[in-house]
Amino acid sequence: MVERAIAAGQTVFGENRVQAAATKFPALRTDHRGVGLHMIGALQVNKTRDAVRLFDEIESLDRPKLADALAYAADREGKLPYLLVQVNIGDEPQKSGVPREEADSFIRVMRQRFGKKLRGLMAIPPAGVDPAPYFRELVAMADQHGLPVRSIGMSGDFEIAIRCGATQVRIGSMLFGRRG
Repeated sequence: MVERAIAAGQTVFGENRVQAAATKFPALRTDHRGVGLHMIGALQVNKTRDAVRLFDEIESLDRPKLADALAYAADREGKLPYLLVQVNIGDEPQKSGVPREEADSFIRVMRQRFGKKLRGLMAIPPAGVDPAPYFRELVAMADQHGLPVRSIGMSGDFEIAIRCGATQVRIGSMLFGRRG
């Protein structure tokens, strides 16, 4: 299915598991130059070196320990993917991301640490409510910090996200179906 998407002109893909990306994307990227790969799921510290090798962008930077591991892996690999801070925009205990009240401080520290490699913010709003206020809050936060990338919106709400200022949307289930 990824091959068909590439043939249709899709060039950027997201993966939420490092191991899944490692099994399918190196060969695809060899055969199809210019294919970009984003890490969109929670990243475990013990997987950071593989993630730094594989991904062009990691959208789930959400804690100092992960920042330390990414910096260490980047030193070892000689490269650092672009980074997005994941904000827990709904302050939901079951979701990853920096809590809203800590987000501004965390973003400032990450900007100092990673410079231009920190490109933006990512969030997933609470399910079952109007996502627009959450999307607008994340866009305002990105604007406040001068970050151009706003990864908000998924298959069910991407049109609202775009109207609210998304620059990236994640529509994998729309394109490929739900994971089993």
